[in-house]
Amino acid sequence: MDKDRQQYFESFADDWDKMFTAEEMELLEFLIDSFNLANGAKVADLGCGTGVLFDMIRRRIGDSGILVGIDFCTPMVQKAKLNFPFSNIYTLDADVEFLPLKDEAFDVAITFAAFAHFLHQDIVVKEVSRILKPGGRFYIIHLVSSEELEEIHHQAGGPIAEDHLPSRDEMTGLLESGAFTNIKITDHPGLYLAEAVKA
Repeated sequence: MDKDRQQYFESFADDWDKMFTAEEMELLEFLIDSFNLANGAKVADLGCGTGVLFDMIRRRIGDSGILVGIDFCTPMVQKAKLNFPFSNIYTLDADVEFLPLKDEAFDVAITFAAFAHFLHQDIVVKEVSRILKPGGRFYIIHLVSSEELEEIHHQAGGPIAEDHLPSRDEMTGLLESGAFTNIKITDHPGLYLAEAVKA
């Protein structure tokens, strides 16, 4: 695990959930709604930060659903746990490259504002494939295009200066290598969304 990277994200823990505008939260609501999460679904939120998506997901999967949020930034995970003390929401301080989750246990996996920061994206994709049931869905969300994101990270500098999303072809290849099909990638100003279904 990259300690510099970990410390970088820890420095944002207090303000992470204040970084998103009302318009961005509205877009996230729309996206989560479009995923048609079933009541009772088991959802993994990978790189969950302070739990920005937790309430949106929880309201859709109901009391019988289960939401597990995972992040390697301890202060963010602690804040997520404090903010959402529900019996069906679990938070884990762990690395997404080594998910402490059972095989084929989840219906949906979502990663929001995080995938570009994963150092070994191929390993993450394979781990996501492992924990999803056949037919399970994987969503990768950023509220900017891949090009915009690269520029933001370059400007930010430090440990995330080189963090980026794979090209469309590379992302398709990554997902295919993780046994995903029905791959769709939206990449335009204001939104990056990759979606796929585990075969």
